Amino acid sequence: MSAIDDFDLKILTLLQANGRLTNQDLSELVGLSASQCSRRRISLEQAGLILGYHARLAPQAMNTQMVAMIEVQLVSHTPAQSEDFEAFVLEEAAIIDTYKTTGDADYALKVAVADLIELNALMGRLASSGSIGHMKTAVVLQRIKEAGIGAR
Repeated sequence: MSAIDDFDLKILTLLQANGRLTNQDLSELVGLSASQCSRRRISLEQAGLILGYHARLAPQAMNTQMVAMIEVQLVSHTPAQSEDFEAFVLEEAAIIDTYKTTGDADYALKVAVADLIELNALMGRLASSGSIGHMKTAVVLQRIKEAGIGAR
């Protein structure tokens, strides 16, 4: 795919806010025909600029009202240690986002659980993985903005 233009950027922005927009909806909002929007969307998908379409669920839908941020420092920085930790977080359903970071923490995790009991159990599983030297946890008190959208 060649460089994205203003139409592509507008399509990406609109789809990020609402992935359910039809090509007809996009055409009216962008100022192109529905067939042009369809071709551009397919091209953006094939170029890997659209990674997928997802439903944004209310926390109570999945019984994950409690969100916490966990900063993790590994025991060591060997490739094996990092691979073990990353394999662990990929398998752990309560960990919804994981970022490798600079600074004091090696990784930042966003987790969603039902309550403090589940958070404590998750922290126990993390600690027993053998990869973690230190964890720092902060419980989210209020969701102000998630996934680029203000909380309701």
